[in-house]
Amino acid sequence: MANWLMKSEPDVFGIDDLERVQVEPWEGVRNYQARNMMRDDMQEGDRAFFYHSNCKVPGVVGIMRIARAGYPDEAAWDPEHKYYDPKSPPDNPRWYRVDVAFERKFDRVIPLADLKQAPELADMPLVRKGNRLSIMPVSEAEWDFILSMAEEA
Repeated sequence: MANWLMKSEPDVFGIDDLERVQVEPWEGVRNYQARNMMRDDMQEGDRAFFYHSNCKVPGVVGIMRIARAGYPDEAAWDPEHKYYDPKSPPDNPRWYRVDVAFERKFDRVIPLADLKQAPELADMPLVRKGNRLSIMPVSEAEWDFILSMAEEA
């Protein structure tokens, strides 16, 4: 089982939305490195931190699990969809998605500012300058540390 961190803007799709629907396709990723992780590395049962980005207090807000491993992102084939990509035909898909399932919402946001202050997370891509990936692996030690921060609340 692997651990991940997946970012979403809460005004587009947040932890409360996932709690309401329980399972949702994580669509619209249009970065090749993140796509490769969803297509090749994420497996059913993997855990992921849900991270709210581009908001007043960006940070980790809860836990979800991968409910379905990578499969083609059908939104890329729909000309009416905001994630449409004419260079991604069904017979040779360019973009992939996974399904995520709600597990738990934290009592409080674990702010990015707090994550950056923790020496235990110094090697985590999230806290490194210039990293803008929407999906990233999380080591077991990083997972346990962030979880301990959530449980201190």
